[in-house]
Amino acid sequence: MAKRVVLAYSGGLDTSVAVRWMGEELGVEVIALVADVGQGGDFEAIRKRALAAGAVEAVVVDCRREFAEDFVAPALKANARYEGKYPLVSSLSRPVIVKHMVAAAREHDADAVAHGCTGKGNDQVRFEVSTRALAPDLETLAPVRTWGLTREQSIEYAERFDIPITVTKASPYSIDQNLWGRTIECGVLEDPWQQPPEDVFELTTPTATDPVEMVVAFEQGVPVALDGRALPLDGLIGEVTTVVGSYGWGRIDMVENRRVGIKSREVYECPGALALLMAHADLEDLTLERDLAHEKARLEPRYAELVYDGLWYSPLKGALDAFVDESQRFVTGEVRLRCEVPGRCFVAGRRSDVGLYDFDLATYEAADRFRHADAEGFVRLWGLGVETWAARQPGREHP
Repeated sequence: MAKRVVLAYSGGLDTSVAVRWMGEELGVEVIALVADVGQGGDFEAIRKRALAAGAVEAVVVDCRREFAEDFVAPALKANARYEGKYPLVSSLSRPVIVKHMVAAAREHDADAVAHGCTGKGNDQVRFEVSTRALAPDLETLAPVRTWGLTREQSIEYAERFDIPITVTKASPYSIDQNLWGRTIECGVLEDPWQQPPEDVFELTTPTATDPVEMVVAFEQGVPVALDGRALPLDGLIGEVTTVVGSYGWGRIDMVENRRVGIKSREVYECPGALALLMAHADLEDLTLERDLAHEKARLEPRYAELVYDGLWYSPLKGALDAFVDESQRFVTGEVRLRCEVPGRCFVAGRRSDVGLYDFDLATYEAADRFRHADAEGFVRLWGLGVETWAARQPGREHP
């Protein structure tokens, strides 16, 4: 049995109760690791909450820049959206958190790590598989899978031990947030027939009244500037999130297929992520050669599945990253996003010095230099196989 454990601590209900429960029931010392991945909040208060819950040490690690550059950027370049919708908000943060959990375990001589995930969630897979990839010698504890407490009982447990929490029986939502977006679960949202109440949203509250345009500059598939201002990726994502979210755009309400085999109703707010994914894909339309674009589109859902399924640290994920990076060599240029009331965000223009759009080939005006005479032979050869089939196998029914 482990003696010292590094817990991925969010400051929420489950991980706060887990600190005390593991100490009481398992007799372990708990070191709370708080990873700042852009979720905001008072981290000193969160650190003190962990100590009040019984942690022997509480550490806050600023991962925002690392998270953006090493985890969000690869997913953005891959246009990664699980089941074509979810931009992998929580999925992307787990591998960076595990990386720092393992580092903390080495630093503090811990022999185990722990998380606050339930037995039916996806995050248990992401935490545990990533840990086994980076540090297979460490034991992994999952107290929420073990203790059998309902959410209401967890709240009562926290009250009994004077553990400071922000969740109440009247406001039962489970929130996970980082710079790439925000997820909302539990409460009335567990009924897929019910419309999410407005009070669950924070990033997409409509406040803007006038249209606005933003120009996002990309270099090799990564956003590097906004309206001519060079910005680090985490800062750029934050600014786009604020602007786009003020138009009430960027919400996702979906029933998704979890890795553990159940369907789950999920509500997300991802204004910055969705806007940048849209801009990036649009720039690829301008800069990627046809076959490369088609093959990349075929692989993108697989990439998203790997990340969703907790396989960030896996051979296939690494191989796909190499493909994606090669595909992005010339994805450089600018995309103009326009936001309008009510709740609209769309691409209004795009340009690139290395774009493959050639006006003289595309135009139907006098500047047209496309060799129309070449088309007759091309079309004849292209259809030769079908023509031969139709002539030699006349017994087949044709539409």
